[in-house]
Amino acid sequence: MNPEFFESAAMPLFDQLYNFAHWLTGDQSDAEDLVQETYAKALKGFRSFEEGTNLRAWMYRILRNSFLTSRSGLKAQNMAVLDEEDTEMSALTSHSVTPEFLLLRQEGAHRVMSGLAVLPVAYREVILLCEIEEMSYKEISQVLAVPIGTVMSRLARARKMLRQVLTGKLPEKAQKWTVIKTPSR
Repeated sequence: MNPEFFESAAMPLFDQLYNFAHWLTGDQSDAEDLVQETYAKALKGFRSFEEGTNLRAWMYRILRNSFLTSRSGLKAQNMAVLDEEDTEMSALTSHSVTPEFLLLRQEGAHRVMSGLAVLPVAYREVILLCEIEEMSYKEISQVLAVPIGTVMSRLARARKMLRQVLTGKLPEKAQKWTVIKTPSR
């Protein structure tokens, strides 16, 4: 395949890949290096890309694999124990748009970003791919190289962990989770 096709197809993904890399690494410089490494590997291996398959998932998979083998990746992250317990859903309240509501929403968004930063990588990445990058379960399955059922169970666990972080009901083992710096915009 020609490099012009690669450039026209892969470059529009740059911002999305950078955002995902920044969430994974928690560091602007590491994220920039990771994205650069991803594009270098993708261009080098572009001959192996099968035309008609999902380029976006292929690029995310290269980025994720590069992260996992990097010094700031999985080797440096603590692993979380899978927890099968269920927690009850908290009731949702509705608000009309008031200055107080807008302030609460802004504070809530900051709390969610901080909560995401506390989650272990395996759970943080699945929730980011689903909720932020709006990937389908099938795409996430391709990126993470796991069955769709595993994507669904990790997503459920990630949401549960995030809920525990946000409500302050952290289990004992949560102290072992690695905390990263929240990406700033």
